[in-house]
Amino acid sequence: MPRYAQLVMGPAGSGKSTYCSTMVQHSESLNRSVQVVNLDPAAEHFDYPVMADIRELIQVDDVMEDDSLRFGPNGGLVFCMEYFANNFDWLEESLGHVEDDYILFDCPGQIELYTHLPVMRQLVEQLQQWEFRVCGVFLVDSQFMVESFKFISGVMAALSAMVSLEIPQVNIMTKMDLLSPKAKKEIEKYLDPDMYSMMEDNSDTIRSTKFKKLTQAICGLIDDYSMVRFLPFDRTDEEGINIVLQHIDFSIQYGEDLEFKEPKENEEEPANLNYDEIFQGKVDS
Repeated sequence: MPRYAQLVMGPAGSGKSTYCSTMVQHSESLNRSVQVVNLDPAAEHFDYPVMADIRELIQVDDVMEDDSLRFGPNGGLVFCMEYFANNFDWLEESLGHVEDDYILFDCPGQIELYTHLPVMRQLVEQLQQWEFRVCGVFLVDSQFMVESFKFISGVMAALSAMVSLEIPQVNIMTKMDLLSPKAKKEIEKYLDPDMYSMMEDNSDTIRSTKFKKLTQAICGLIDDYSMVRFLPFDRTDEEGINIVLQHIDFSIQYGEDLEFKEPKENEEEPANLNYDEIFQGKVDS
């Protein structure tokens, strides 16, 4: 049977660890087993158990303290991920092989990993060799998406991951529960956006003709090919969480290969049971 994986991606502070924690709790309420693997070598803490932690293999702090390397935080994280890519056998041993695994991979937030570095693409290919069906889950913070140009920036980040990894991807606006009622109404137009209308509403704010044409071209590309849509994620809304999970499950065909088992009887019927005698006894009584 296949195994299933979500690559939880997004900029730093977009709510990746909170998403994983919420999904674990929600899955437990559905009697589903979901595991989490931490792939962020700079992570400090999380409030859920992990089946594997990259910090057991390598940590950013150790790399930065190495006098022979002399890396800063960003360079140190890239070094850690490249080291991880050369040691996938550690991940394979940590995962083991259990049928019908469903694993969330909590990934680092550095955008370089999803634009021009091959590490995440290599991870996807390795997981697919291990018979995982992989879905990308790209998170953006809804609090920073209430302006058109910030929204376009977030869309391009999600699009770069989609193009780089070439896997099904579900894009999510997180922290909806932190928005004011007014902001929630404003952000609804960004969930399934009309990019041309968005450009017209903000055309006066772009002074440079070149940048205006570039922005129009980007918006046209996104709109014409329906390349990016977002789902809202409110960690206090169980129904909304379930909708997000259903979209992801559908993209990786989760549940299609599950076998239906007949319920077991609590008590086995005695051998050679004579139903005529039992029925006759009830009639006589």
